Amino acid sequence: MAQNGVIKLKAVKLNLLRVLSLAAAIFFIFVFIADLSGCRSTDVSASESIGTVQEEPATTGLDEKEAIEAGSAATTEKEDIITDNINIFSGLEISDKVNSARPIAIMVQNNPKARPHSGLIYADMIFEMVAEGGVTRFITVFSSYDAEIIGPVRSARIYFAEIARSLDPIFTFWGSYPGAYDAIKKMDMDVFDANSTAYVNYTSAGWRDPGRSNELEHTAFIDTYGIKKDAEKFGYSLEGGQSPMAFKLDSPEVERGSITEINVNFSSESYGAGFKYDKNTNKYLKWLAGSPHTDYETGQQLSLNNVIVLITDIEGPIDQSGHMFVRNTGTYDEGEAYYFMDGNVTEGTWARQSIFEPFEFKDLKGEQIFFNRGQTWICIIQSINRLNY
Repeated sequence: MAQNGVIKLKAVKLNLLRVLSLAAAIFFIFVFIADLSGCRSTDVSASESIGTVQEEPATTGLDEKEAIEAGSAATTEKEDIITDNINIFSGLEISDKVNSARPIAIMVQNNPKARPHSGLIYADMIFEMVAEGGVTRFITVFSSYDAEIIGPVRSARIYFAEIARSLDPIFTFWGSYPGAYDAIKKMDMDVFDANSTAYVNYTSAGWRDPGRSNELEHTAFIDTYGIKKDAEKFGYSLEGGQSPMAFKLDSPEVERGSITEINVNFSSESYGAGFKYDKNTNKYLKWLAGSPHTDYETGQQLSLNNVIVLITDIEGPIDQSGHMFVRNTGTYDEGEAYYFMDGNVTEGTWARQSIFEPFEFKDLKGEQIFFNRGQTWICIIQSINRLNY
Protein backbone atom coordinates (compact mmCIF):
# COMPACT_ATOMS: atom_id res chain seq x y z
CA MET A 1 0.00 0.00 0.00
CA ALA A 2 2.87 2.37 0.82
CA GLN A 3 4.51 1.65 -2.50
CA ASN A 4 1.32 2.52 -4.39
CA GLY A 5 1.12 5.85 -2.53
CA VAL A 6 4.64 6.74 -3.57
CA ILE A 7 3.91 5.91 -7.20
CA LYS A 8 0.80 8.14 -7.18
CA LEU A 9 2.73 11.05 -5.64
CA LYS A 10 5.37 10.84 -8.36
CA ALA A 11 2.67 10.84 -11.02
CA VAL A 12 1.11 14.01 -9.57
CA LYS A 13 4.49 15.78 -9.50
CA LEU A 14 5.11 14.78 -13.10
CA ASN A 15 1.76 16.17 -14.25
CA LEU A 16 2.41 19.39 -12.36
CA LEU A 17 5.77 19.81 -14.10
CA ARG A 18 4.11 19.27 -17.48
CA VAL A 19 1.48 21.97 -16.72
CA LEU A 20 4.13 24.45 -15.63
CA SER A 21 6.20 23.75 -18.74
CA LEU A 22 3.16 24.25 -20.97
CA ALA A 23 2.28 27.54 -19.22
CA ALA A 24 5.83 28.78 -19.64
CA ALA A 25 5.77 27.92 -23.33
CA ILE A 26 2.50 29.77 -23.84
CA PHE A 27 3.88 32.82 -22.02
CA PHE A 28 7.00 33.01 -24.21
CA ILE A 29 4.88 32.59 -27.36
CA PHE A 30 2.61 35.47 -26.25
CA VAL A 31 5.59 37.73 -25.56
CA PHE A 32 7.06 36.93 -28.97
CA ILE A 33 3.79 37.71 -30.79
CA ALA A 34 3.34 40.97 -28.86
CA ASP A 35 6.89 41.98 -29.66
CA LEU A 36 6.38 41.12 -33.31
CA SER A 37 3.15 43.18 -33.37
CA GLY A 38 5.00 46.12 -31.84
CA CYS A 39 7.59 45.94 -34.58
CA ARG A 40 4.91 46.02 -37.23
CA SER A 41 3.24 49.00 -35.55
CA THR A 42 6.53 50.85 -35.53
CA ASP A 43 7.11 50.03 -39.17
CA VAL A 44 3.68 51.42 -40.18
CA SER A 45 4.23 54.63 -38.21
CA ALA A 46 7.61 55.06 -39.81
CA SER A 47 6.10 54.52 -43.22
CA GLU A 48 3.40 57.19 -42.52
CA SER A 49 6.05 59.59 -41.26
CA ILE A 50 8.04 59.20 -44.43
CA GLY A 51 4.90 59.75 -46.47
CA THR A 52 4.14 62.92 -44.55
CA VAL A 53 7.64 64.23 -45.10
CA GLN A 54 7.44 63.48 -48.79
CA GLU A 55 4.06 65.29 -49.06
CA GLU A 56 4.92 68.18 -46.76
CA PRO A 57 3.40 70.89 -48.99
CA ALA A 58 -0.04 69.30 -48.63
CA THR A 59 -2.13 69.61 -45.47
CA THR A 60 -2.91 66.40 -43.60
CA GLY A 61 -5.18 65.12 -40.87
CA LEU A 62 -6.92 67.80 -38.78
CA ASP A 63 -5.11 70.63 -40.58
CA GLU A 64 -6.68 69.53 -43.84
CA LYS A 65 -10.14 69.52 -42.29
CA GLU A 66 -9.60 72.98 -40.85
CA ALA A 67 -8.37 74.21 -44.23
CA ILE A 68 -11.48 72.86 -45.93
CA GLU A 69 -13.76 74.48 -43.34
CA ALA A 70 -11.93 77.80 -43.66
CA GLY A 71 -12.26 77.63 -47.42
CA SER A 72 -15.99 76.99 -47.13
CA ALA A 73 -16.42 79.94 -44.78
CA ALA A 74 -14.55 82.23 -47.16
CA THR A 75 -16.62 80.98 -50.09
CA THR A 76 -19.87 81.56 -48.20
CA GLU A 77 -18.76 85.06 -47.29
CA LYS A 78 -18.00 85.82 -50.92
CA GLU A 79 -21.31 84.38 -52.01
CA ASP A 80 -23.10 86.68 -49.56
CA ILE A 81 -21.66 89.76 -51.26
CA ILE A 82 -23.84 91.22 -54.01
CA THR A 83 -22.23 93.15 -56.84
CA ASP A 84 -23.85 92.29 -60.17
CA ASN A 85 -26.72 94.18 -61.80
CA ILE A 86 -27.70 96.18 -58.73
CA ASN A 87 -28.53 99.75 -57.93
CA ILE A 88 -25.42 101.09 -56.17
CA PHE A 89 -27.45 103.00 -53.56
CA SER A 90 -29.99 100.33 -52.56
CA GLY A 91 -28.39 97.06 -53.65
CA LEU A 92 -31.67 96.06 -55.31
CA GLU A 93 -31.51 94.16 -58.56
CA ILE A 94 -32.05 96.42 -61.55
CA SER A 95 -35.29 95.59 -63.37
CA ASP A 96 -38.31 97.18 -64.98
CA LYS A 97 -39.28 98.43 -61.50
CA VAL A 98 -35.84 99.27 -60.06
CA ASN A 99 -33.84 102.02 -61.77
CA SER A 100 -30.10 102.56 -61.91
CA ALA A 101 -30.40 106.31 -62.37
CA ARG A 102 -28.05 109.01 -61.22
CA PRO A 103 -29.11 109.99 -57.68
CA ILE A 104 -31.30 112.99 -57.07
CA ALA A 105 -30.61 114.45 -53.62
CA ILE A 106 -33.41 116.65 -52.27
CA MET A 107 -33.51 118.78 -49.13
CA VAL A 108 -36.55 118.00 -46.93
CA GLN A 109 -37.75 119.80 -43.82
CA ASN A 110 -38.43 118.04 -40.47
CA ASN A 111 -40.13 120.82 -38.54
CA PRO A 112 -43.12 119.33 -36.64
CA LYS A 113 -45.38 121.65 -38.64
CA ALA A 114 -44.06 120.08 -41.86
CA ARG A 115 -45.13 116.56 -40.94
CA PRO A 116 -46.17 114.02 -42.17
CA HIS A 117 -43.60 113.83 -44.95
CA SER A 118 -44.18 112.83 -48.53
CA GLY A 119 -42.11 110.47 -50.63
CA LEU A 120 -39.51 109.35 -48.08
CA ILE A 121 -40.71 105.75 -48.44
CA TYR A 122 -39.21 105.75 -51.96
CA ALA A 123 -35.76 107.09 -51.00
CA ASP A 124 -32.73 104.80 -51.08
CA MET A 125 -30.80 106.78 -48.48
CA ILE A 126 -31.68 109.54 -46.04
CA PHE A 127 -29.11 111.63 -44.17
CA GLU A 128 -30.38 113.47 -41.08
CA MET A 129 -28.66 116.14 -38.97
CA VAL A 130 -29.40 119.40 -37.20
CA ALA A 131 -29.92 122.78 -38.79
CA GLU A 132 -30.77 126.02 -36.98
CA GLY A 133 -32.48 125.86 -33.62
CA GLY A 134 -32.03 122.10 -33.27
CA VAL A 135 -34.49 121.43 -36.09
CA THR A 136 -33.28 118.55 -38.25
CA ARG A 137 -33.39 118.33 -42.02
CA PHE A 138 -32.98 115.45 -44.42
CA ILE A 139 -31.02 114.83 -47.58
CA THR A 140 -33.30 112.35 -49.34
CA VAL A 141 -31.62 110.34 -52.11
CA PHE A 142 -33.66 108.88 -54.97
CA SER A 143 -32.21 106.48 -57.52
CA SER A 144 -33.99 103.10 -57.45
CA TYR A 145 -37.45 104.65 -57.54
CA ASP A 146 -39.11 107.84 -58.72
CA ALA A 147 -41.54 109.74 -56.51
CA GLU A 148 -44.46 111.92 -57.56
CA ILE A 149 -44.58 113.97 -54.34
CA ILE A 150 -41.55 114.74 -52.14
CA GLY A 151 -41.43 117.20 -49.32
CA PRO A 152 -41.87 119.60 -47.78
CA VAL A 153 -38.73 120.76 -49.61
CA ARG A 154 -36.50 123.19 -47.76
CA SER A 155 -33.48 125.41 -48.27
CA ALA A 156 -29.87 124.25 -48.53
CA ARG A 157 -27.03 124.69 -46.08
CA ILE A 158 -23.30 124.38 -46.86
CA TYR A 159 -22.67 121.14 -44.97
CA PHE A 160 -25.81 119.51 -46.37
CA ALA A 161 -24.55 120.35 -49.87
CA GLU A 162 -21.07 119.00 -49.00
CA ILE A 163 -22.58 115.69 -47.90
CA ALA A 164 -24.78 115.51 -50.99
CA ARG A 165 -21.67 116.12 -53.12
CA SER A 166 -20.27 112.79 -51.92
CA LEU A 167 -22.85 111.05 -54.13
CA ASP A 168 -22.26 113.12 -57.31
CA PRO A 169 -26.01 113.76 -57.51
CA ILE A 170 -28.37 116.30 -58.94
CA PHE A 171 -28.75 118.34 -55.76
CA THR A 172 -32.14 120.03 -55.44
CA PHE A 173 -33.42 122.48 -52.82
CA TRP A 174 -35.80 125.39 -52.26
CA GLY A 175 -33.71 128.52 -51.73
CA SER A 176 -30.74 129.29 -49.51
CA TYR A 177 -28.71 132.31 -48.35
CA PRO A 178 -25.99 134.16 -50.33
CA GLY A 179 -23.02 132.60 -48.51
CA ALA A 180 -24.33 129.09 -49.11
CA TYR A 181 -25.05 129.77 -52.78
CA ASP A 182 -21.47 130.95 -53.25
CA ALA A 183 -20.09 127.82 -51.57
CA ILE A 184 -22.38 125.48 -53.53
CA LYS A 185 -21.34 126.98 -56.86
CA LYS A 186 -17.72 126.03 -56.06
CA MET A 187 -18.58 122.37 -55.43
CA ASP A 188 -18.62 121.35 -59.11
CA MET A 189 -22.06 119.82 -58.63
CA ASP A 190 -25.19 119.79 -60.80
CA VAL A 191 -27.76 121.72 -58.77
CA PHE A 192 -31.32 123.00 -59.00
CA ASP A 193 -33.06 125.69 -56.99
CA ALA A 194 -36.85 125.33 -57.11
CA ASN A 195 -37.33 128.79 -55.63
CA SER A 196 -35.24 131.25 -57.65
CA THR A 197 -33.26 131.83 -60.83
CA ALA A 198 -30.94 134.34 -59.17
CA TYR A 199 -27.96 132.15 -58.22
CA VAL A 200 -28.08 128.68 -59.80
CA ASN A 201 -30.15 126.82 -62.38
CA TYR A 202 -33.88 126.83 -61.71
CA THR A 203 -36.21 123.82 -61.86
CA SER A 204 -39.90 124.23 -62.48
CA ALA A 205 -40.62 120.80 -60.98
CA GLY A 206 -41.73 122.28 -57.66
CA TRP A 207 -45.06 123.64 -56.49
CA ARG A 208 -46.81 124.98 -53.40
CA ASP A 209 -49.61 123.12 -51.60
CA PRO A 210 -51.21 125.56 -49.14
CA GLY A 211 -53.47 122.79 -47.87
CA ARG A 212 -50.53 121.13 -46.14
CA SER A 213 -49.70 124.00 -43.80
CA ASN A 214 -50.72 127.53 -42.94
CA GLU A 215 -47.02 128.50 -42.96
CA LEU A 216 -45.57 129.14 -46.41
CA GLU A 217 -42.17 127.57 -45.69
CA HIS A 218 -43.77 124.17 -45.14
CA THR A 219 -45.77 124.04 -48.37
CA ALA A 220 -43.12 123.36 -51.03
CA PHE A 221 -43.13 120.01 -52.85
CA ILE A 222 -41.40 118.50 -55.86
CA ASP A 223 -41.18 115.30 -57.94
CA THR A 224 -38.31 113.40 -59.52
CA TYR A 225 -39.94 113.28 -62.96
CA GLY A 226 -39.90 117.06 -63.36
CA ILE A 227 -36.33 117.27 -62.07
CA LYS A 228 -35.21 114.75 -64.69
CA LYS A 229 -36.90 116.71 -67.48
CA ASP A 230 -35.15 119.89 -66.42
CA ALA A 231 -31.88 117.99 -66.06
CA GLU A 232 -32.02 117.02 -69.74
CA LYS A 233 -32.75 120.64 -70.64
CA PHE A 234 -29.65 121.86 -68.77
CA GLY A 235 -27.44 119.05 -70.00
CA TYR A 236 -27.15 117.24 -66.67
CA SER A 237 -26.42 113.55 -67.06
CA LEU A 238 -29.07 111.16 -65.75
CA GLU A 239 -26.51 108.40 -65.40
CA GLY A 240 -23.68 107.97 -62.94
CA GLY A 241 -23.23 108.85 -59.30
CA GLN A 242 -20.94 107.42 -56.64
CA SER A 243 -22.01 105.42 -53.62
CA PRO A 244 -20.52 104.63 -50.21
CA MET A 245 -22.55 101.43 -50.00
CA ALA A 246 -21.58 97.79 -50.57
CA PHE A 247 -24.16 95.02 -50.20
CA LYS A 248 -24.69 91.50 -48.94
CA LEU A 249 -27.53 89.06 -48.41
CA ASP A 250 -29.59 89.39 -45.24
CA SER A 251 -28.36 87.21 -42.40
CA PRO A 252 -30.39 84.04 -41.77
CA GLU A 253 -32.92 84.41 -38.96
CA VAL A 254 -30.87 82.20 -36.61
CA GLU A 255 -27.95 84.62 -36.92
CA ARG A 256 -29.95 87.79 -36.31
CA GLY A 257 -29.30 89.72 -33.14
CA SER A 258 -31.40 91.01 -30.28
CA ILE A 259 -30.87 94.78 -30.49
CA THR A 260 -34.54 95.64 -30.80
CA GLU A 261 -34.48 99.41 -30.36
CA ILE A 262 -32.22 102.29 -31.40
CA ASN A 263 -32.78 105.88 -30.28
CA VAL A 264 -30.97 108.97 -31.53
CA ASN A 265 -31.25 112.31 -29.76
CA PHE A 266 -30.44 115.08 -32.23
CA SER A 267 -31.53 117.98 -30.04
CA SER A 268 -34.90 117.63 -28.30
CA GLU A 269 -37.75 115.11 -28.04
CA SER A 270 -39.46 116.72 -31.02
CA TYR A 271 -36.65 115.44 -33.25
CA GLY A 272 -35.91 112.12 -31.57
CA ALA A 273 -35.38 109.36 -34.13
CA GLY A 274 -36.33 105.83 -33.12
CA PHE A 275 -35.82 102.54 -34.93
CA LYS A 276 -37.56 99.36 -33.72
CA TYR A 277 -36.23 96.10 -35.09
CA ASP A 278 -38.53 93.35 -36.39
CA LYS A 279 -36.62 90.07 -36.50
CA ASN A 280 -39.15 88.40 -38.81
CA THR A 281 -38.90 91.01 -41.56
CA ASN A 282 -35.31 91.99 -40.66
CA LYS A 283 -36.30 95.65 -40.89
CA TYR A 284 -36.29 98.68 -38.60
CA LEU A 285 -39.58 100.52 -38.24
CA LYS A 286 -38.99 104.28 -38.07
CA TRP A 287 -40.35 106.37 -35.21
CA LEU A 288 -40.31 110.16 -34.94
CA ALA A 289 -40.81 112.06 -31.68
CA GLY A 290 -42.27 108.93 -30.08
CA SER A 291 -44.80 108.19 -32.83
CA PRO A 292 -44.67 106.07 -35.99
CA HIS A 293 -42.99 107.99 -38.82
CA THR A 294 -45.52 107.66 -41.61
CA ASP A 295 -45.92 108.70 -45.23
CA TYR A 296 -48.55 111.38 -45.88
CA GLU A 297 -50.07 109.84 -49.00
CA THR A 298 -50.11 106.14 -48.07
CA GLY A 299 -50.10 106.20 -44.27
CA GLN A 300 -47.34 103.59 -44.44
CA GLN A 301 -44.74 103.60 -41.66
CA LEU A 302 -41.20 104.02 -42.91
CA SER A 303 -39.03 100.92 -42.57
CA LEU A 304 -35.29 100.63 -43.04
CA ASN A 305 -32.89 97.80 -43.80
CA ASN A 306 -29.86 99.58 -42.33
CA VAL A 307 -29.30 102.30 -39.75
CA ILE A 308 -25.99 104.16 -39.60
CA VAL A 309 -24.91 106.56 -36.85
CA LEU A 310 -21.88 108.75 -37.55
CA ILE A 311 -20.15 110.74 -34.81
CA THR A 312 -18.52 114.02 -35.85
CA ASP A 313 -17.85 117.61 -34.80
CA ILE A 314 -20.95 119.80 -34.72
CA GLU A 315 -20.63 123.42 -33.70
CA GLY A 316 -22.87 126.45 -33.61
CA PRO A 317 -24.56 128.70 -33.99
CA ILE A 318 -21.65 130.12 -35.95
CA ASP A 319 -23.39 133.34 -37.04
CA GLN A 320 -26.27 135.64 -36.15
CA SER A 321 -28.65 133.61 -38.34
CA GLY A 322 -28.09 130.53 -36.20
CA HIS A 323 -26.36 128.49 -38.89
CA MET A 324 -24.45 125.38 -37.78
CA PHE A 325 -21.22 123.68 -38.77
CA VAL A 326 -21.03 119.90 -39.28
CA ARG A 327 -17.70 118.33 -40.15
CA ASN A 328 -18.20 115.77 -42.90
CA THR A 329 -14.63 115.00 -44.01
CA GLY A 330 -11.73 113.50 -42.13
CA THR A 331 -9.66 110.40 -41.47
CA TYR A 332 -10.67 107.14 -39.82
CA ASP A 333 -9.27 108.11 -36.44
CA GLU A 334 -11.55 111.16 -36.49
CA GLY A 335 -14.73 109.38 -37.53
CA GLU A 336 -16.50 107.04 -35.10
CA ALA A 337 -19.41 105.02 -36.49
CA TYR A 338 -22.08 102.47 -35.53
CA TYR A 339 -23.61 100.23 -38.19
CA PHE A 340 -26.91 98.52 -37.37
CA MET A 341 -28.34 95.66 -39.45
CA ASP A 342 -29.71 92.15 -38.85
CA GLY A 343 -30.49 93.08 -35.25
CA ASN A 344 -26.77 93.56 -34.56
CA VAL A 345 -24.37 96.49 -34.35
CA THR A 346 -20.86 96.76 -35.73
CA GLU A 347 -18.67 99.45 -34.26
CA GLY A 348 -16.39 101.07 -36.78
CA THR A 349 -15.16 104.22 -38.43
CA TRP A 350 -15.97 106.55 -41.28
CA ALA A 351 -13.68 108.66 -43.45
CA ARG A 352 -13.74 111.00 -46.43
CA GLN A 353 -10.70 112.88 -47.65
CA SER A 354 -12.61 115.63 -49.47
CA ILE A 355 -16.15 116.69 -50.28
CA PHE A 356 -15.73 115.21 -53.77
CA GLU A 357 -15.26 111.66 -52.48
CA PRO A 358 -17.83 109.19 -51.14
CA PHE A 359 -17.83 108.20 -47.49
CA GLU A 360 -15.89 105.08 -46.56
CA PHE A 361 -17.51 102.84 -43.96
CA LYS A 362 -15.29 100.30 -42.18
CA ASP A 363 -15.23 98.16 -39.05
CA LEU A 364 -12.60 98.47 -36.32
CA LYS A 365 -10.34 96.03 -38.20
CA GLY A 366 -10.36 98.30 -41.24
CA GLU A 367 -12.58 95.98 -43.28
CA GLN A 368 -15.32 97.39 -45.51
CA ILE A 369 -18.85 97.22 -44.14
CA PHE A 370 -21.40 95.34 -46.25
CA PHE A 371 -25.02 96.36 -45.81
CA ASN A 372 -28.37 94.70 -46.40
CA ARG A 373 -30.19 95.56 -49.59
CA GLY A 374 -32.86 98.24 -49.32
CA GLN A 375 -33.18 101.59 -47.56
CA THR A 376 -30.60 103.17 -45.27
CA TRP A 377 -31.03 105.96 -42.70
CA ILE A 378 -27.90 107.84 -41.68
CA CYS A 379 -27.92 109.88 -38.47
CA ILE A 380 -25.09 112.37 -37.94
CA ILE A 381 -24.58 113.48 -34.32
CA GLN A 382 -21.83 115.00 -32.20
CA SER A 383 -21.56 112.51 -29.33
CA ILE A 384 -22.03 108.84 -28.54
CA ASN A 385 -24.07 110.04 -25.55
CA ARG A 386 -26.83 110.90 -28.00
CA LEU A 387 -27.13 107.28 -29.14
CA ASN A 388 -28.91 104.61 -27.12
CA TYR A 389 -29.54 100.99 -28.07
